[in-house]
This record gives sequence, structure tokens and C-alpha cells, in this order.
Amino acid sequence: MSDPIRHECGIAVVRLKKDLAYYQETKGSALHGFNLLANLMTKQRNRGQDGIGIGCCKLGMPPGAPYLFRERSDTSVEQMGEVFDGIRKEYKRISRRIDEQRRQERHDTGREQPPFEEDPEAIKREFEMAGEILIGHLRYGTSGSFGKASLHPYLRRATWPTRSLMVMGNFNLTNTAALNHIMMQRGQHPVFGTDTQTVLEEIGFQLDEAHTQLYHELRDAGMPGAEIPGHISRRLDVPALIEKSAALWDGGYTIVGVIGNGDLFVMRDPNGIRPCFYYENDEVLVFASERVALMSVLEIEAGQVLELPPAHLAVMKADGALTITPFTAPRPPRHCSFERIYFSRGNDPDIHHQRKQLGERLVPQLVEAIGDDFEHTVLSFIPNTAETAYYGFLDGMRKTRRNAVKDALLQMIQRGEFDEARLDDLVLRNWPRAEKIAHKDIKMRTFIAQETGRDQMVSSVYDITYGVVTPQDNLVVIDDSIVRGTTLRTSLLRILARTHPRRIIVISTAPQIRYPDCYGIDMSELGKFIAFQAAIELHREHGHRSILRETRAACEAELRKPRDQMGNAVKAIYAPFTDAEISAKIARLIHPQHTPWKGQVQVIFQTIPNLHAALGPGYGDWYFSGDYPTPGGYATVNRAFINFCDKKEGRAYDTTLL
Repeated sequence: MSDPIRHECGIAVVRLKKDLAYYQETKGSALHGFNLLANLMTKQRNRGQDGIGIGCCKLGMPPGAPYLFRERSDTSVEQMGEVFDGIRKEYKRISRRIDEQRRQERHDTGREQPPFEEDPEAIKREFEMAGEILIGHLRYGTSGSFGKASLHPYLRRATWPTRSLMVMGNFNLTNTAALNHIMMQRGQHPVFGTDTQTVLEEIGFQLDEAHTQLYHELRDAGMPGAEIPGHISRRLDVPALIEKSAALWDGGYTIVGVIGNGDLFVMRDPNGIRPCFYYENDEVLVFASERVALMSVLEIEAGQVLELPPAHLAVMKADGALTITPFTAPRPPRHCSFERIYFSRGNDPDIHHQRKQLGERLVPQLVEAIGDDFEHTVLSFIPNTAETAYYGFLDGMRKTRRNAVKDALLQMIQRGEFDEARLDDLVLRNWPRAEKIAHKDIKMRTFIAQETGRDQMVSSVYDITYGVVTPQDNLVVIDDSIVRGTTLRTSLLRILARTHPRRIIVISTAPQIRYPDCYGIDMSELGKFIAFQAAIELHREHGHRSILRETRAACEAELRKPRDQMGNAVKAIYAPFTDAEISAKIARLIHPQHTPWKGQVQVIFQTIPNLHAALGPGYGDWYFSGDYPTPGGYATVNRAFINFCDKKEGRAYDTTLL
């Protein structure tokens, strides 16, 4: 992806089903759970840039001993290994200290004790991350601040384990302000800032209510105080309190929670917008945002990894009992298409196939654009994430050419006029030419860089292959999506123009991005979308001077409707124009400036029907079609247009949804 956007976070969860001594004996380390977590997070490092967080819960700790821990670092994901190395160094420091104490005790008393690293009980007691439940988070912030205090997991401490809570997740709620208002009506004092804080406080409130009710019931029945915590822990109905907590949530989410007594829960939104996969055997239960992370770390096959169903809640009680039940009614599946187009790692077998399909289905549009002139067409891609789609595109091109050669041969045979020269022309001369034109010279995540100075950064990151493209050639480059077009216009196309082609054709494996996202991707400002800019320019060229005023009034009218009756008034901006007209205007807008190159730029986008054909059923297309899976989406798009008219920057998530 060439454009700068932020996107989904990543989660990793490890729940050990046996005590640490078992893993010491069978795996060679009592830190088996911590090592699994580190590996799962490393395999998902593509999902975070703002920092990482780790949480640990220890089961069965005696009174007076801490049981909930967390470590957060706002270091870049490229430095994640240093964070884990630092934690391991602390473990080694503790090991040296304990071993020295034991040597001194042996000298003084003659009592033998095992080395610290062979003593699971001591490891659990002394080392913070030696517990049965470990959770990890990689953050791509789309709201709130970006400092260490905003990193997950969020923690709510209490003197009762059954009222203590850690929460983390990959999510955006569209109605956070309304949810905070409900808390204030109860008499709570929510801290404004992020939807994570809202989720923590809402679940915490329901947890307090459930705990207090059980406590009074047991106390009034005459149960001794020392016995009450264990009974509350066993009877705590996690599905019931989650059902109450999530009743008014609107958004896309995978949320993980750990209660201090050792109850673990993982939940997924009713439309399945955010991903969540899991695997269980008799030793561990693990969750991750990406299936392939579980496959690689645990060395298992794709069929062994399960997907947490939308609208479902997985709960593993402190005693190890696992249940997976619905917490609300499921809605039609609308999985995030961008997970498949770009965000998730492409070595997942399904994603690899889908990305190749996205590339292959663009072939007919390109063949039409170049008029079958393959001899003067060079095919390439914008590295690195479009590479898989590029291979699918090449497969499709080869099939197209093979079919053309086959048809020509059949015609020759039918006419009895076998023409070797014509065959050479078909097979040898007019065949797709594949070259790697653009190179990423430096491993730098340019799409998350700050806007200021980013153009210079891109110029440093990308380089080209010289001497391959001629002035008679079409240079075709595949990108996985075009959001703002900023990088294409100011940097990449200027770099590609140095090859001096006759025409540069940019092909996007995603359709035109026309509408904001509010479920996890930082695409909420309409005015920054190149497709929206193109439509506005077309209106101006056609003299449609009242369109902004009329559409704003329509958006305001939609926002006054009940939540279930809202529609997308912004569709009126695109309605008068064909996809081809908007694509042509985009091409003119991104044409590189201040360069001696005088060639043409053409832009080809995936169609929405071909997107669904490539991905299969159940994938959302709201950023392309404007058809949102929840009421919060419609509130967001209408508010985003009003913000555009008012020249107001920032998220347009609804604040008056309920």
C-alpha cells in the first residue's frame, strides 16, 4: 500500500491448561507460555507500530501475593525483540539473585535447593510474567493519544480478584461518547479519551454489580468471609455480565479480558468485522488476530485453527472449563476486506489465494486499456504488499495470451493456412513482459510516517530499475489500494516517470475508496480520499454549485433520524458520475507535477463485484459501496461530510447515536 493510513491492532492470548511444572518437564522451560506469547506477537508485528503491551495473570496465588501484571512499551514494533529481551534479562537477574541466596543458605544451613531456573514454584512467585494466562497487544492507534499510557492492556485494580480486570483489543466503537453519557447518568465518572477506557469501565461496572450481588447473597447466608472469594469466583457468570456490557456497543471489535480470579474471555463483534482465531489442545488455549501466526508458532495445519464466530464469547474459567456461546444475536457477516487485501500477512493459504484472485480479475480491464499491445507493455508492482496480487495478475495475463494463441492456431488450422511467422508474432513478440521496476531500498513503514517530510522519505525508500522501459512502452504497476493518492502524486509516479514510459497505468486491486471507515482503519476524513476529491472536482467542472449545500442538508436530516433508519446521504456526491469518469479524474489529479515527463497516467480500479468474487461471501465493502454493517457507520459518513464542509479535521465517529 502506497498511502499513509493506520489500521487494525493485533492480539495474542496464551492460556496454559497445566501448572508451570508440567511445561518445565515437557518443554524444558516454565516460561513456555511467555515464549509462546512472544512468538505470536512477533509473527503479527505487521499489526502494530505505536507500541506493545503484555499482561499476565497468575492462578491460585495466596493472599498477600500479587496476581495481575502488565508491561507496556511505546517502542516501535521493529524493536519488539528488545522489549522481550529486556524482560528476559530481568528474569536472568532474578535467577542470579535467587541462586546466590540459595548458595548462601546452603552454606549456612546445609539445605539443598534446586537452581532457580529448575524451580517452577519459585519462578512463578518471583518473575512477573510467569503465569498461566498471558495476553499481548500490538497497537495501531486511531484515537486518543499515542503515548505509553494509551497502550493496552488497560488495568482496573481492586482488593477483590473478582473485581480486578485487564482489557485489551482490536476494535473501534462508534458511539463512545454516548456510552460515556450513560455512565455519567449512573453517577460514574468516566475518563474521556479512548473507547478502550469506555469498554474497561463498562465491563468493570457490570463486574462490580455481579460481584456485589453474590457477596451479599453469600454473606447473608452466613458463609465465613474466608470462603466467600472462592464461591464468588466459581459462580461468577461471565457471559451474563458481557451480554449486559455489550448490549449498546456499536462497532467492530475483538476484545480480550482477564478477571483477577483467572477467568479469561475473548469476544467478537456481531458482524465479525474484526478477525479472531483460536486453537486448543490438552496443554494450551491460544488466540490471535491472524490464523497464520498460530499455524507458524504452533506448527499446526490450517484446518486445526478455528475462527471465533461473530457475536460469540469464549470463556475459560479459572478451573479450565471452556465455553463458546453467543452474547448477542449474530448479524450478516461483514469481515473487513482490507484484512485480505493488505493488512494480514499474505502467507495464510486463503489470503494468498484471495490476493492472487484480486490480481487476476483485473486482467480484462488492462487488456482493454492497452488494446492487446503486450509487446510494448511492462508489468510490475508497487512493493511489497502488492506482490502476491501481481503474481495472480501475471497468471491471468498468461491465460489470456494462451487463449489468444490457441484461438489463432485453431483459425489457422481451420483455414488450412499455417503461418509460422504469425505464430512467432503471437508467441514470442506479443507476450506479457514482467519486470521489477520499483524497489524498496530501505525497510521503512512509510504509510505510517508523519505527513510532514514524508515525500522526502518516500523518495529515499523507493528506487527503480533503469534501462528496462522504453519511450514506446506502457508501464503497468499494481498497487493493492489507492486511498489518498498523495504518495502516488508527489513521489512514486515521479520516480516511475524517470523510466520515461509512454504511459503509466496504475491498477488497484481494491475498488475506489469513497467512504470513511469507523471500525478499525484510520480512514474517517472524506476530504482526504482521492475518489471524493475527484467527484467534487467533477461537480465543479459541471457547474453543480448547489451539490455541497444540498448534500449537507441531507446529511443533517439523516442524523436526526432514529438510529435504525439512518441512510448514507453522501452517495449523492458520486451518483451523477460513472466509475470510469471518476477514475479518469483521479488519473488527472495524481499526474506527477514538476517533472519533464509528458506521458499519460491512467488508473484502473477493481470492481466491487470482482472484489466479492475474489474474496468470497461475507466480506464487507462499506468503504467502497457506502453500505455499512451498523448504524454507527451511517452516522459516521454523514457526520464526515458535515466536517468536510466545515473544514473540520479528525474522526467523525458518531456522538449522538443512542
